[in-house]
Amino acid sequence: MVTCDCCGLSGNYSQIVVGRGNPSAELMLIGEAPGAKEDELGVPFVGRSGKLLEKLFLSAGINSDEEVYLCNVAKCRPPKNRKPTKSELESSMPWLYQQIKLVDPTVILLAGATSVEALLGTKGGMSKLRGTWQHWQGRMVMPLFHPSYLLRNPSKQEGKPISLTILDLIKAKNSLSCPEHSSLDMPRLIRKRSSNS
Repeated sequence: MVTCDCCGLSGNYSQIVVGRGNPSAELMLIGEAPGAKEDELGVPFVGRSGKLLEKLFLSAGINSDEEVYLCNVAKCRPPKNRKPTKSELESSMPWLYQQIKLVDPTVILLAGATSVEALLGTKGGMSKLRGTWQHWQGRMVMPLFHPSYLLRNPSKQEGKPISLTILDLIKAKNSLSCPEHSSLDMPRLIRKRSSNS
């Protein structure tokens, strides 16, 4: 088992949780940190939040195994599933930057305020940020409600967080086939698709 103490969480987790999904995916989803189930299995987004996320992907026509790479900013579970501290997140960022470089996604999905602040440095209510295209180092970034928030707001009515998240995922998926509609970096997208063919 791989261990690490770069973020100061050593001794509070069972194992490092790196990522899952397609390591060449054009969509990359980044969450906050592993929870108890993720810590136990060594895989991100496999607990209650992860199961809901899978349903949302399916509703948006996305196969997470083939079309998405999933990971978290922090790679180790904080005690009692608390939010990672600022220093823990900062210590984890080199890992995340390397993952982004290796996967080379066209679109990054940021699940929750913690991942938005960590990557974009943006603070603010997710109700305003979600569903809006952001830019980060030449990539398009879409903030989403975190699935744990959706578990606390389970209504599936139109205009509620779950239905809005499905629409956001559909928007992100559609941007890959119609990049001119979302102002994506067309030359970069063409280069990536050419290298994968």
